[in-house]
Amino acid sequence: MITAIVLMKTEQGREAEVAQALIELSGVAEAYSVAGPYDLVAIARVRQHEELADLVAGKVQKIPGIASTTTLIAFQAYSQRDLAAMWDLGN
Repeated sequence: MITAIVLMKTEQGREAEVAQALIELSGVAEAYSVAGPYDLVAIARVRQHEELADLVAGKVQKIPGIASTTTLIAFQAYSQRDLAAMWDLGN
């Protein structure tokens, strides 16, 4: 499974409609409105890199109201459970 974080700047006042369009796309697991230099963050999960390319370049970037995107591909996932296990091992 490939996980990517897509950071988006939207046109003013269009965050909610863009977020709704995002979560309707197959491959987008979650979308968040955020504070800071970006307006929305989407978590994408796909099986292959080709699917990610199609999702971001072919679908996400074509949603009306998105001004720009930056995509981060995750290499390793960490969770509270993983971190607790590391501390138990003395790492």
